[in-house]
Amino acid sequence: MSLILPDQPSELMLTESRTLRAQTASRVDVLDKVKALALLPDGVHATIEIVADFFEASVDSIEKVVQRNRKELEENGYVVLRGAEYRAFAADNLSAANPKSRTVALFTRRAILNVGQLLTESDVARRVRTYLLEVEAQATPQQKSEALLQLELAEARMRVLKVAEGIVDDAWLETKARLVAAKALGEEPEIDPLDVPLYVPDFLKALGLKPKDVTSAQSWFGKYALAICRELRIEAPQERQSELPNGTVRKTKAWTERHRPVFELTWARHYAHKFPGLFDLGGAA
Repeated sequence: MSLILPDQPSELMLTESRTLRAQTASRVDVLDKVKALALLPDGVHATIEIVADFFEASVDSIEKVVQRNRKELEENGYVVLRGAEYRAFAADNLSAANPKSRTVALFTRRAILNVGQLLTESDVARRVRTYLLEVEAQATPQQKSEALLQLELAEARMRVLKVAEGIVDDAWLETKARLVAAKALGEEPEIDPLDVPLYVPDFLKALGLKPKDVTSAQSWFGKYALAICRELRIEAPQERQSELPNGTVRKTKAWTERHRPVFELTWARHYAHKFPGLFDLGGAA
């Protein structure tokens, strides 16, 4: 996965800021400016397949957007019909419906626009955001000043991250950039929970280790974790540069939450017996 830096700095703000998305949520006319949108016979709704076709993206990528932002999409008209509601709707609007189906996910134009605000893996979605940004550009200077200040702060922090962290793993950097941008906006980041950076000291502290024990344990923890990755044929993370408390810089692995099971097994095998009073994560010896 490559790091996608937006052509316009504000695009990151739009994908990361629910507040900014809400400000442009009613501009469904933007969809028609990008390309023709085919709706179901009721003229109101589209299926997930229609939405995926519009954005020239996979159904799976649309499903991921829904999973991560379901509440927001529901506020913009996304709905799943079941039972009698589904049968009544399918009879009039889904001529090619699978007879075995019992549900259907439907998107209104507003929900489709919401997907375009969030979907990062589509050139069509980027064009939608470009039009939305042109709408935002018409706001008064006073309305834009605070958002612009936060944008510049987020951009500056991301530039520093790219240089200072020396990231090789673009996915890790993109996730951290999203966290930085969301913090600058005072909002919760919308990212895959499994992509959140996972740090050895934080993992050990959460288990109740004292600072001196954390310092001692973390020196070999990463090596043990890498050995487990090799043993279980799990892809190890790539490298980043990390600054140590004494000011020196060394290369470490860009672990994420998807590696937590590896961390837990590392703890169970190599450390749990040394700290019997702490939480037991279990695992093979």
